[in-house]
Amino acid sequence: MRLDGDQPVPPRRDWTGWLFVLFAVAAIVGVLYANGEKDGAHYMARPHPVAPPADVVPDAPPMELAPVTEADARTQNLKIPLVTKGFVAARPFVYAGGGDAKARARDCLAAAMLYEAGDDAKGQQAVGQVVINRARHPAFPKSICGVVFQGAERATGCQFTFTCDGALSRRYSDAAWQRARSNADLMLSGGTDPRVGLATHYHTDWVRPYWSDSLEKIAIVDTHLFFRWPGYWGTPGAFRGAVSGSDGPVAKLATISPLHAIALGLSADTAPVDANAAVGEARVVTGAGESAGRDTIYIQLDRKAAPESFVTTALRLCGDKPYCKFMGWTNPVLKPDSDTMNDTQRAAMSFSYLRDDKAGFEKALWNCSEYKRDDVRQCMKR
Repeated sequence: MRLDGDQPVPPRRDWTGWLFVLFAVAAIVGVLYANGEKDGAHYMARPHPVAPPADVVPDAPPMELAPVTEADARTQNLKIPLVTKGFVAARPFVYAGGGDAKARARDCLAAAMLYEAGDDAKGQQAVGQVVINRARHPAFPKSICGVVFQGAERATGCQFTFTCDGALSRRYSDAAWQRARSNADLMLSGGTDPRVGLATHYHTDWVRPYWSDSLEKIAIVDTHLFFRWPGYWGTPGAFRGAVSGSDGPVAKLATISPLHAIALGLSADTAPVDANAAVGEARVVTGAGESAGRDTIYIQLDRKAAPESFVTTALRLCGDKPYCKFMGWTNPVLKPDSDTMNDTQRAAMSFSYLRDDKAGFEKALWNCSEYKRDDVRQCMKR
């Protein structure tokens, strides 16, 4: 009941419920904004890394290894976190050219796949994907052969060590070479390896490149670790460069690829040059008893020859023997005259090569006090 002259009293409103609703809505919007998703679909666009200026491109780090033991390398590599956020498989790649250019690109890619991964299809596929990723990335050459043989003309600085450590002197069987070429053809015709994503770098887990901590580890395939650039340079937007479809010849492939040899005006059956072919006679000691069939070769090497040529000499003299031990000296005075050698002669050894097919072992080592090697794994232990 209202008395005359009194003003009407408005009803009291309870704002507590409304405030609760507003806070709840704000919280939900915050969560959706952070996640960028609602019911599996994109609700709000996630911020994408902004592309830097076109002239700001990262430098490709050289393959320089830290001087650590294999055990320490494995321990340190294990501590590098595996980054799975933003993992994206590479888009299929189709080579733009044809004819001899495509065939030369195929042989460049096949050589990388075979000499880096051996006669293993899955390993070759991973290597092939990294090569193609590099060719699409502005930090690397824009052709398949250019990527594979980047830096191979220098004594140090090659990106794939097989192109400058003498490994090309080692001959795989014709069947293995043809398998690698077939696998390379598939990669140049749209094949991909989704396991390694947009990786542009890789190494085995028993070595420790200095660049390991500056890139993101994104995949592990057997004993190999794969890395991509951090930030924008590791996103799909960075892998859009046009790849040349006109690969030219590479001199270092002339010994195994007739297409490269012919394009260089060389004979299709060009053989590798053995700079030590005329150097002092090799002395072969044939094993007896339990060591039967285990030959050891002692030889004087040419001090002026390229150290990579020592591999060619060893392969020539070992032939197709399943076991062969090769030891060479550039100092004829310190080359042993018998099967035994003293510590001074052993320390003066310039190069050694050991093949043991039964154990699945093959290794070439240099005396790094005489011949500097980029990869410490190629140095004799002292």
